[in-house]
Amino acid sequence: MQNGAPKKNNFIIVGGSLGGLTAGIALKRHGHDVTLLERNPSPVLADQGAGIVAGGDTLSFFQKYDKLQRPLAVRAHGRTYLNKTGETVYKEETPSNMTSWDLAYYLLRANFDGLDSKYLEGRSVPEREEGEGKAVHLHDHAVTGLEECDSGKRMKIHYEKGDGERGSLEADYVIGSDGQGSLIRGVVLPGTGRSFPNYCALRGTLKENDATLATREAFDERFTFFHGPGTQILAYLIPGVNGTIKPGERLINFVYYTNFPTLSDNPTTHPLSPNVPKETSRNPPNPNPVSFQDIMIDKTGGSHLTTVPPGYVAPKLWAREIEFANANLPPQFAELVARTDKPFVQSVTDVNAPQPPTHNFNVFFNGKVVLMGDALAGFRPHTVASTSQAAFHANLLAECFEAGWNTPTPVNAARRPEPNVVNGGITFYDTSNGMGRTSKAQETGQERFVRESLQFARKVQRRGVEIGNRSQFEVLSLEEYIRDRQVATTKRTDEVYPDWVW
Repeated sequence: MQNGAPKKNNFIIVGGSLGGLTAGIALKRHGHDVTLLERNPSPVLADQGAGIVAGGDTLSFFQKYDKLQRPLAVRAHGRTYLNKTGETVYKEETPSNMTSWDLAYYLLRANFDGLDSKYLEGRSVPEREEGEGKAVHLHDHAVTGLEECDSGKRMKIHYEKGDGERGSLEADYVIGSDGQGSLIRGVVLPGTGRSFPNYCALRGTLKENDATLATREAFDERFTFFHGPGTQILAYLIPGVNGTIKPGERLINFVYYTNFPTLSDNPTTHPLSPNVPKETSRNPPNPNPVSFQDIMIDKTGGSHLTTVPPGYVAPKLWAREIEFANANLPPQFAELVARTDKPFVQSVTDVNAPQPPTHNFNVFFNGKVVLMGDALAGFRPHTVASTSQAAFHANLLAECFEAGWNTPTPVNAARRPEPNVVNGGITFYDTSNGMGRTSKAQETGQERFVRESLQFARKVQRRGVEIGNRSQFEVLSLEEYIRDRQVATTKRTDEVYPDWVW
């Protein structure tokens, strides 16, 4: 604090997708200077081709920080469940909001570093206002390491560019928002990477007007589902080209979960999730006719670890997926699989949130390095919460620095104990409240961020594992599938946290 005002800091954010951009915008608006490092050699990330369920935290973030205020989402007025023949067997009027990765990305870039695009619909790029920090976006900067500098007061990030040039940058704080394969997480929490629970999401879109009438009706402003043995598929409308939400030009976005038995016990290939019994994961119900190893080889012969990008799935293999879909899915869903022109594959993976007692924190180097978003906890997509988690973390992070990252609540400052530093991270102990940690009234901003972000991450990450395993490896009643979906869409503000999450 300086004269009662929060200190303005310099941040480096590692990762230039939605999580990094939301954090950058929130910190910039609070007056901090932000440099964002993205490893991709292109100045603009390629369209991910993906739909996003825009949860409460995502909508709140855009309402608070988006200066453009153009329409962000398509409204789904309720959920519909189909049977194998395509008949509606259940409906509930539970509204949802759906957007696209590319629309969210371009709006965030416009707000962060002034990137113009057709997604702005003719609106002017937002100007930097008085009191805002500086924002710098650097692509082609692959982070290779980090260390303390300036006698432990600051952090230094090392990077390498595509042409081999190496360099370093210094900052007061480093935010690791570089996704499930986070390099920052690998440095501060070694040995806690991803695991593979033996199923993938086959994804794609179809323009609304290109679908048959029966298929358009099944997904017309509805969040629609089908469950079968070892199979789940869902679809909903998202904004179309350049973010249009005009009826007929929107896209029907589908996510098709199908099981891929592991062909190797070599953990370096894809370790089995500890949350899936080995025998079940080796012999899942209704396995896909294409092997996991084959589906991850694209049409050019290139092999991918987690994602085959839109338009790169090998046509011969996708033809087999169409046959499998025709045999196993309702006709409306099978049409989406057959007619999408740029399908892509996402391997479902688990990244567990740091767990006590060994890892009871997500800040390191005395609070100068922070993990957020997917770098903290990678949720299975059933939770529809990854983007909302990033938006929640970004807003929470800015609030906690505004309140004082290392400053306890003044009224209880005299009673606050010193934190214990363990392996560069911080655990908080307070014997006065009998809970083994600092009470909320005594928290610093840093402690509040750790508590709130880890509570949510731990609970939702476990929920995703449980719902995903039930969907893919068990045969449940329709009522159970419906109940799981209702639980998955619990508002963060309505969550009740059991003792084990904190």
